[in-house]
Amino acid sequence: MIRPIHYTDAQQLLNIYNYYVINTDVTFDLEPTPLKVFQEKIHSISKDFPFIVYEENNEILGYAYAGKFRERPAYNHTLESTVYVKSSAHGKQIGSKLYAELIAQLKQTNCRVVLGVLTLPNDASVKLHEKFGFELVGHLKEVGFKFNTWLDVGIFELKLA
Repeated sequence: MIRPIHYTDAQQLLNIYNYYVINTDVTFDLEPTPLKVFQEKIHSISKDFPFIVYEENNEILGYAYAGKFRERPAYNHTLESTVYVKSSAHGKQIGSKLYAELIAQLKQTNCRVVLGVLTLPNDASVKLHEKFGFELVGHLKEVGFKFNTWLDVGIFELKLA
């Protein structure tokens, strides 16, 4: 089931996220995020924007949210989307289900544009975004450095209005 986040979900979500921090370059965080920091992030985002989880048999297998793209007021109608799926749950279309619901919720807000900011290459994430109509609008070369490798970032845009 897909449902809104509960504050008590924080540890399960953090476990999903920190796996990606430690083992992949899809996030540019270099050290695992502490629980208190993650709880503050959840509170900050969920009070203003959609933050949803995919739960199966009382286990959270993924989550998605949208948040501010940038702080300046002219960006108030542009949000950045994020989706993470538990590494052991890939291939179940959980990311697609979460994104479908997130986008549906965003269409009910004053959001005009949703951006996906992805480490490249990342075929699975690119395919997910393209499936929902996101288009590559920017390719930043070698802007991140993790695991002794320079990493590119793609900016994918979906216009809702």
